[in-house]
Amino acid sequence: MTMTTPQPSDPGTSKGGMPHWFGPALGVAAAALAIAALVIALLPDHDTTQAATGACPVTTIAENELPSVVTIQVAGAGGSGTGSGEIVDSAGHVLTNNHVIAAAASGGSIDVIFNDGSRQRARLVGRDPQTDLAVLQVQQTDGHRPIRFGSSHAVRVGQPVVALGAPLGLTSTVTSGIVSARDRSVQVPADQGGTALLVAAIQTDAAINPGNSGGALVDCAGELIGIPTAGASVPTETGGASAGSIGLGFAIPADFARSILQDLIAHGSVTHGFVGIAVDATPTSAGLIVTAVTPGGPAAQAGLEVGDVITKLDGKAAGGAEQLLEVTLTHRAGDSVTITYERQGATHETRLVLGSR
Repeated sequence: MTMTTPQPSDPGTSKGGMPHWFGPALGVAAAALAIAALVIALLPDHDTTQAATGACPVTTIAENELPSVVTIQVAGAGGSGTGSGEIVDSAGHVLTNNHVIAAAASGGSIDVIFNDGSRQRARLVGRDPQTDLAVLQVQQTDGHRPIRFGSSHAVRVGQPVVALGAPLGLTSTVTSGIVSARDRSVQVPADQGGTALLVAAIQTDAAINPGNSGGALVDCAGELIGIPTAGASVPTETGGASAGSIGLGFAIPADFARSILQDLIAHGSVTHGFVGIAVDATPTSAGLIVTAVTPGGPAAQAGLEVGDVITKLDGKAAGGAEQLLEVTLTHRAGDSVTITYERQGATHETRLVLGSR
């Protein structure tokens, strides 16, 4: 979302090469993603023209899929701005990012503009700040067909992709690139000082700029594989952020977004799993050090105690506190996960059954 008021630079980001993170409604914002020694000016250019255009019929994709993609204009007590979204069914539901519509979530106006220029007032169906997703609904789609969902699980690094949306409010904009990486867990700021986690995000070098958020990242068949949500820009010598994409964009995988979409349509909200534990936010080579356990909570019932060191979480080596958040977002109450931990030099394994808040 392109804000109408200037956004301050991230005070925690140093000058000289490290990226600023932005989400369209968040301006220049910091994300808890460690990227070591990123020196953009010294990286050699690479040519993705053949991969992005030769193997992918970008012109055909634009003609066929832009009618499914909308521009979202928001005005409310929290500000005003522009983002993107896509029609997902014949009932007029539109999928977008929570931060795109957050300014009007507690009162205000949300308008959806179709690629033919027609406009409708939208109703907020539901939103989930923790995953940065939201669903709107319009009364009529006026012949604009819903976008087709693909499988983000089948996405491969290096495959060409196309991004559709409204960067900087420029409706019906198309960019292309490749999938640069998969399974990036990226933390970004959310409502009221909270944090959203882009779970197993798709990284792409297709240009993602403020206003692209909530739009569509599609494969060469024109099927939705991700929701562009965050990007990076290089800080200037004065500490501000440079304009434009630097080829570091992240999209929420479509498979995950679809599960949240279904809950939001059905219930207006999402109930995530609850672990009942806190860990030291500073990563260690040993694992995650337990600093607090909720009395009677799932972790306590699984036998975890303060001082335990979690070495594996849900089958993955424990390397960062964001993995706990990922577990709560990707599992529901009643699901169980395996936790391996060390206590006083001995290794233990337990199954934790997630609760609900």
